[in-house]
Amino acid sequence: MKLLALDTASTLCSVAVLDVETGTMLAAISEDIGKGHAEHLMAFIEQALNEAAISIGEIGKVAVSVGPGSFTGVRVGVSTARGFGLALKCPVVGISTLEALAYDARQTFAGRPVLSIIDARRDEIYAQFFASDGSIGSVPGVTTLPEVFTALSERQNDVVLSGSGAALVNAGLEQKLDVAVTTSTGTIGAFARLGALREINGEAPKPLYLRGLDVKPQQGFVLKRKVAE
Repeated sequence: MKLLALDTASTLCSVAVLDVETGTMLAAISEDIGKGHAEHLMAFIEQALNEAAISIGEIGKVAVSVGPGSFTGVRVGVSTARGFGLALKCPVVGISTLEALAYDARQTFAGRPVLSIIDARRDEIYAQFFASDGSIGSVPGVTTLPEVFTALSERQNDVVLSGSGAALVNAGLEQKLDVAVTTSTGTIGAFARLGALREINGEAPKPLYLRGLDVKPQQGFVLKRKVAE
C-alpha cells in the first residue's frame, strides 16, 4: 500500500509518498513557502507522485498534519486530505505536529523522554510530553514558560526538547537540556511513518486548534498526565 502524507501546518509545504509494505520513502518534498499553501499544495502532490512513479489512484491511505500550527495552513492540509479520502475511498488519519516532533527527536535521542514544544507567540507555548518509549505522557495544550519549568522540575532531567520553543525553555534553565529539533513542525517523513502506524477509527481528522482567535486559551494542559485506562 502507498501512503500520501501532507503537512501544511507551518511555513513549510511538505508532501511524501511512503511504500508502507517495504518502509521505503518513494518521494519527499518540503519547501518553505511562507504562505499560499492552497495555491501550492496540489502542485507539490503532483510532483511527489511523479517522483514516486505512481498515480494518485494507487494511494491507499492519507496522513495529514492536524496542527497545532497555522490556522489557515492546517485547514488547507486537512481539507485536502479529506477530499482525497472521499475521492479515493481510502482512510485518512491525522498526526499532530507535536507527535511528529517527538518522533524526530527519538531518531537522535532514542530511549529518552521528549518535550515537544512550539513557540505559539503571545508569550504562550504549545507543548506535550512523550515518554521514553514514545507513548503519550501528557495531553497537548497551550501553556506558559513558568508552567513548563514547573512540569520539568517534576520529571527526569534527561528530557529532550524538540521544536521551535526549545531555545525559549533553555534560556530559562541553569542546566540546559538536549535539543533535537528547532523547527515548528516535524519532518514529512515523521508524518508519513506515524501515519502508516496510526490505526483507522473511521473518523475524519479534524484540525487540532489548541487556541482560538476569539476564545480564551486553555492553560496548563502540559501538566496533566495521561491516565492509563
